[in-house]
Amino acid sequence: MLFPTRFRASLLLAVTVPLFPALEQDASAQDASTIATKAAPETASPSEILVIASRVDMLDRASTASQGIITREEVELRPIYRASQLFESIPGLVVTVHSGEGKAQQYLIRGYNLDHGTDFASFVDEMPVNRPTNAHGQGYSDLNFLIPQVVAGLDYTKGPYYAGIGDFGSVASAHTRLLDEMPTKIISTVGTDGYQDVFVGGTYHLSGDQKLLGALDLSHYDGPWHPKQNFKKANALLRYSQGTANDGLSLTGMFYQSAGGLITDQPKRAVEAGLIGRFGTLDPTDHSESLRYSLSAHLDKPLGPGQLSLSFYGIQSSMQLVNNFTHYLDDPINGDQEAQHESRTTIGAAGSFTSLNSFGSVESETVVGVQGRYDTVFVTRQHTLNRTTILTYCNLRQNDGSVTAYATVNTYCNADRVHLLDLGPYVQNTMRWTPWLRTVAGVREELYHATDHSEVTGTGGEGDQLLFQPKGSLILGPLAKTELYFSAGRGFHSNDVRGVFGTVPAEGTSLAGGTTSMLVSTSGYEIGLRTNIIPNLSLQFAAFQQDFGSELIYNPDTGQDQAGAPSRRKGIEISGQYHPFKWLELNADLAFSKPRYHTRDLAAYGLNAPFIADAPNFIYSAGVLVSDLGPWTGSLIWRRLGTHHLNDGEDYPLDKGYSEFNLDIGYQLSERIKLGISVFNLLNSHDEAADYYYTSRLKGEPDEGVTGFQVHPLEPRSARFTVEVQI
Repeated sequence: MLFPTRFRASLLLAVTVPLFPALEQDASAQDASTIATKAAPETASPSEILVIASRVDMLDRASTASQGIITREEVELRPIYRASQLFESIPGLVVTVHSGEGKAQQYLIRGYNLDHGTDFASFVDEMPVNRPTNAHGQGYSDLNFLIPQVVAGLDYTKGPYYAGIGDFGSVASAHTRLLDEMPTKIISTVGTDGYQDVFVGGTYHLSGDQKLLGALDLSHYDGPWHPKQNFKKANALLRYSQGTANDGLSLTGMFYQSAGGLITDQPKRAVEAGLIGRFGTLDPTDHSESLRYSLSAHLDKPLGPGQLSLSFYGIQSSMQLVNNFTHYLDDPINGDQEAQHESRTTIGAAGSFTSLNSFGSVESETVVGVQGRYDTVFVTRQHTLNRTTILTYCNLRQNDGSVTAYATVNTYCNADRVHLLDLGPYVQNTMRWTPWLRTVAGVREELYHATDHSEVTGTGGEGDQLLFQPKGSLILGPLAKTELYFSAGRGFHSNDVRGVFGTVPAEGTSLAGGTTSMLVSTSGYEIGLRTNIIPNLSLQFAAFQQDFGSELIYNPDTGQDQAGAPSRRKGIEISGQYHPFKWLELNADLAFSKPRYHTRDLAAYGLNAPFIADAPNFIYSAGVLVSDLGPWTGSLIWRRLGTHHLNDGEDYPLDKGYSEFNLDIGYQLSERIKLGISVFNLLNSHDEAADYYYTSRLKGEPDEGVTGFQVHPLEPRSARFTVEVQI
């Protein structure tokens, strides 16, 4: 039986994975390992069904070699320093930081430095997390509102091969599913470096099959930093659900608020000269504040011969980041600190209809869907001193290195009112021609419309762009428990429309001096395989190439992205999960990439060589997962971020990356009480979590500043102790 139920339909709505056979679990069966068991083809015998601790076996249901499902079990087993590190369960992905807890983390995969989320599309309960035309970076993806304890699992994709994936999803995407039900529990955690967290959650059963899940999470973290971050965060969730898996409704409200200090990347020379310690900062007043609340709804309903899936969401968010990137380079008197602020309202909806047909022995599944999103945002930048003083002038560095000062307008260096509309209809068809041959063919048409008005310059613009995106895959197998995949497709990311319309100098603009496109297309190709031919071992392999029409380049002077030269990545990925015993999993992920600019006119972009700054050449990880070994559970995870060039267009300097081990151990003391300890940076590595190579200026240095390393260290070894009590 090919026809999916609620989980498959909701996945198709945004991920478009049309090869998941029937997932006939009841509405409470949210654990992905349960889904895997019930997702197996009806012709399979129990011995042919493979359910692994960390990832669902995708043989005979995936459309590419590099998509997958992370189970609830791995979510519970992994040592999690911050919520976004859940996504490091995706093979080949690194999540790191170059600032404080209140800022979106940094994502790296497939030879891409995705900055704070560009080209890594993230969804929670089908709500998009990425923020286009953001105050700090295009596609900014702040996941601090996510509560790990209510995560049911992750569904991930890589490459532009999925018709249901739109803006920011061309390199990778992750859809985070939420639980409908959980036991009532209290979880209290205390740790070194001033860490405290308390979680309270549970489910109230209403009449019939109606359920109400509630969760509250409060945390505080100082960190090893000087001064202490004093980062405070409050998260809350209330989720109503009813019905069955393919005929049900859910309604979810979420709330998040945080505030605390920021320790951005600092000049390495300041640490070496003893001006600040390794965990210190030259500007202790850098700060962050965030607020987010949302409402999302899902409806899944059989309709005639098919299945209907609908989702709706509304999000209100605001953020302020106060950063000093270059210290006294542009303003030698009061410094370069700036406050980046935005207030945003996002509303959206998505719908899909899945129909199943048979033409003799050929089975066909067709998904017709549309996704729509509308953002209205007020985004500003101010020149500040010690965070509290707003200066009446701004500084702008010109291309020749000179600095121009100009007066603020209503205290703003720039202030833009932006409206964005993104509509993406798509169609995808899966044909099972024989038991060993299937094809996936899809098309997506993007309509992007934007308006921008600057309250500082009085200028603005309005425009739209269409982008046609064909996608397809050919799958051979399963033969001898092995499948071969051939995939190709076109995707895109949007650019900051302030650069498109030229309302804000140096933000989102083209480094080549030309116009900035509203949508930047990318094309990708991938071949790969999956095999379970060796008992207890699941292997995946993918070789890919992906080209971008314009690489986004981080600008430390403004904390913004700019449109750079065309680029290309080539690489291979190898993943494996081995289960010598039912209670033990050994896994490893190896990813190698060759990131290069791909243009004959490097000089037009100010480049001397094709090397891309901060783009990793390789990413490795390995893990040991222990589950239900008597009262014991736990994991040991190693992550290695590989070498990467630091200066755009230059072979040197070359950074070595970092290596880190994290450990988690759980012990079931009684039926209702569980104890846990997590140790992070187990070997106390002194590597840098992030480093860059750009120009900044300390007091007393030459007016033109000093170009050098800017570093943000890994947190030193730390421990957290947890007590979980079920009520």
